[in-house]
Amino acid sequence: MTGEQMIMMASIGVYMVAVLVVGIIYANRSKTTGDFYLGGRGLSPLVAAMSAEASDMSSWLLMGLPGVAYVSGIADAGWTAIGLAVGTYINWLLVAKRLRRYTVVANNSITLPDFFSNRFHDKSRILMSVSALMILIFFIPYTASGFAACGKLFHNLLGIDYKIAMIVSALVVVLYTAIGGFLAESITDLFQGILMSFALVVIMGFGLSSAGGIDGVIANAEKMPGFLSMFESFNAKTGAAAPYGFITIISTCAWGLGYFGMPHVLLRFMAIRKEGELKRSRRIAMVWVIISLIAAVLIGVIGSAAIKGLGDPETIFIELAKKLGGHGFILLLFAGVILAGILAATMSTSDSQLLIASSSVSQNFFKGLLHKNASDKLIMWISRCTIIVIAVISVIIALNPNSSIFEIVSFAWAGFGAAFGPVVLFMLFWKRTTLYGALAGMLSGGVMIFVWKFLVRPLSDILNIYELLPGFIFASIVIFAVSMLDKEPSKEIQAEFERVASSEPIE
Repeated sequence: MTGEQMIMMASIGVYMVAVLVVGIIYANRSKTTGDFYLGGRGLSPLVAAMSAEASDMSSWLLMGLPGVAYVSGIADAGWTAIGLAVGTYINWLLVAKRLRRYTVVANNSITLPDFFSNRFHDKSRILMSVSALMILIFFIPYTASGFAACGKLFHNLLGIDYKIAMIVSALVVVLYTAIGGFLAESITDLFQGILMSFALVVIMGFGLSSAGGIDGVIANAEKMPGFLSMFESFNAKTGAAAPYGFITIISTCAWGLGYFGMPHVLLRFMAIRKEGELKRSRRIAMVWVIISLIAAVLIGVIGSAAIKGLGDPETIFIELAKKLGGHGFILLLFAGVILAGILAATMSTSDSQLLIASSSVSQNFFKGLLHKNASDKLIMWISRCTIIVIAVISVIIALNPNSSIFEIVSFAWAGFGAAFGPVVLFMLFWKRTTLYGALAGMLSGGVMIFVWKFLVRPLSDILNIYELLPGFIFASIVIFAVSMLDKEPSKEIQAEFERVASSEPIE
């Protein structure tokens, strides 16, 4: 390992130690399951906003999205970013307050599966069980993508064996999440979000300088037909422009629909201190999201001019940071901090995914179905053990260094968006929604993701639509149809809905 690599590694090491310290500090504050899973509903507007967005914008923001722009130009990455920005705003505007209120009214639900069952007074717990299973199915590969990003970071930066780097990174995430719970991950997400945005802006500016300024970027893009068009994309195999039509645009923008079903984002809405503070959180979140998405797309575009011929386009951020580190000792330290941004992006999502997935086992399966009188202490220990088991499975999935971070995340994102998104919206805004309507919609949305991606989508270019869109639409139709065929919800359930919909204060 060279001296430069050791300095950058030291910067990253300091960061990893810092997040572990946070976990230890907040360990004593997680004394009940409500604290461990939801922070006692005590998040400030700043922490709620930044932890929601940092846990959402995982390593794909610094690696996956710039990698797409590096290869094909701004159309694919740009429309994805637009869909995400719009989805973020609508989610904060419509869902956040209603969900915060409803989870309190619905027997003070502390996990999303709990809310699904409590909303319908579901004594059989079938909806809770199915939703917990969905969380495990889609969060395990999602977590694996984060671990893979860490492996790529250390392998490309320091030449460390990919598998060893990935396992060590996973160990750090597991330790501070298992020790400190929701509060630890939310506080670390705040700092991780700040570090991510800082890293994006700095690398964007340095990349622009390395590419010869705006003129250099434009000159490079002009050699690749369709690279700077929002209605065409550059095909690297043919060297020609490929049309980016209306259906493709709608399909790509459908990424925004995923927000309505993202457990790690919805959990922050549930955990905010007061519902009246959500407006401030929304403003903070939107500023961060817009700046970060624009910078991520531009890094890919600028990087294609600054660094040519990358074997793995998803490492463009890393390569630019390494190049920055070659300009003196101060910038070398600076580069180490910036590269820690990738680690931050990964940790901010992986910790949330691990905690939510573990809660689905301990809180929803074990306590909800097997041992209803289990103590908080026992549940928390089971949760910590589950975090370790899920992390091990995710590490096994991430052993392949050639896996695409963007592809893994897009599939998991579609799964949650289609399985949970329509259910959440109907539950919050349509009083006539029934238990069986929600159950049918959840199952049909989850199944449709697999059917469309692996059976329908490959059939022709016309059907090459991001699986989230057909899955979301199909699930919505099923929820409506089954609910209308089913008998109306009880008066008690309808009364709770009316209370949430009213202006009555609920804290």
